[in-house]
Amino acid sequence: MTSTPTIPLGGPTLPQERRVVTAIPGPRSEELLARKAAAVPAGVGHTAPIHAVAAGGGVVVDADGNSLIDLGSGIAVTSVGNAHPAVVAAVQAQVAQFTHTCFMVSPYESYVAVAEALNRLAPGDHEKKTALFNSGAEAVENAVKIARKATGRSAVVAFDHGYHGRTNLTMALTAKSMPYKSGFGPFAPEVYRAPMSYPFRDGLSGADAAARSISLIEKQIGADNLAAVIIEPIQGEGGFIVPADGFLPALADWCREHGVVFIADEVQTGFARTGAMFASEHFGIVPDLITTAKGIAAGLPLAAVTGRAEIMDASHPGGLGGTYGGNPVACAAALAAIDAFENDGLIERARQLGEHLTTRLEALRAADPRVGEVRGLGAMIAAEFVDPETGAPDAALTAAVAKACIAQGVIVLTCGTYGNVIRFLPPLAISDELLDDGLDVVAAALAAA
Repeated sequence: MTSTPTIPLGGPTLPQERRVVTAIPGPRSEELLARKAAAVPAGVGHTAPIHAVAAGGGVVVDADGNSLIDLGSGIAVTSVGNAHPAVVAAVQAQVAQFTHTCFMVSPYESYVAVAEALNRLAPGDHEKKTALFNSGAEAVENAVKIARKATGRSAVVAFDHGYHGRTNLTMALTAKSMPYKSGFGPFAPEVYRAPMSYPFRDGLSGADAAARSISLIEKQIGADNLAAVIIEPIQGEGGFIVPADGFLPALADWCREHGVVFIADEVQTGFARTGAMFASEHFGIVPDLITTAKGIAAGLPLAAVTGRAEIMDASHPGGLGGTYGGNPVACAAALAAIDAFENDGLIERARQLGEHLTTRLEALRAADPRVGEVRGLGAMIAAEFVDPETGAPDAALTAAVAKACIAQGVIVLTCGTYGNVIRFLPPLAISDELLDDGLDVVAAALAAA
């Protein structure tokens, strides 16, 4: 594997090591988990039964002194590394200057600078504009609003296995019922679902999968009624599903032909995660609108809709915004993070991490038929676990492996419509040695399961 570039570790300069000094959870974390259970609703779950007190580089340190390898990055958020020094310095400087004015009341330069950066970085050489929001779900909601306003149409198509958020409209767009939707309806109307290209399970070429989806859209909805198609270029919560070659370009071409706004939800795939600034670049597509969040501001709440200027300008003045949208502290963090993505070698680092993750996991797959497929791009890689006899999803095995990893000091996240996928989203600042130690733990957990 290529040697790790020199990347600031962030926060306190923490030893980059896995260190398990108590059972996980330890006594202090158990005490805090009891307080959580008493004070926080049961619906707010957690993956790792710890309470974090520090994080940096590729580790999270808990209240008992355990140092856990972080292979989740807060769900693809702390891609530049937790508490990256440049981000910390930018945030501290902004907090000392002012924390809020509301951009809709008194605008400020950092919001404009973030918009300029996203307009420059987003795929396509057309004129673009950007509006800032607080979360990925809020960005998706606003992208749909903008598309409806621009087209004068109401219907929206999302895809099987897709995830777009937890608000009412984004729950409607999201495919998976538990835990995201069950019991929370009724949901926003005029949302329809089309089949996704899932090569491991449908065996279709990209062209055939696209033809299937387009046929359904034309017959059941009609292009004249359709405001937008929204899709994750690589599905996140759905299982890191990478569509077959040609699927996304065929959809994008069909949308352009029929005046339908093509929205790429890059909330999880954006900002170097896949070895390109945006995953759309891998597939040769230029979205009309692109939604981003997660990695944009290194852990501070910020999201964006970036798109064709004529579409973004369709809304009337005052139609877009929000009290906290584009908060100046989050904008300062975003500008520092974007600088790191562009100038610290993080895009190349994501490719290196992806190659190493894929090599290690493919070796596991070759040795163990319970690993059905390894897939993904860059530092966004997943392993799908199956019954080796039938190929059926094996959620119980997946949960057991993840639980064993956490007990041994490695944070991994599960995902997938069937709950049978472990996803790997390490900080791009992680060292080679730390990543290998984490993958050794994963291999041991699988062997023991």
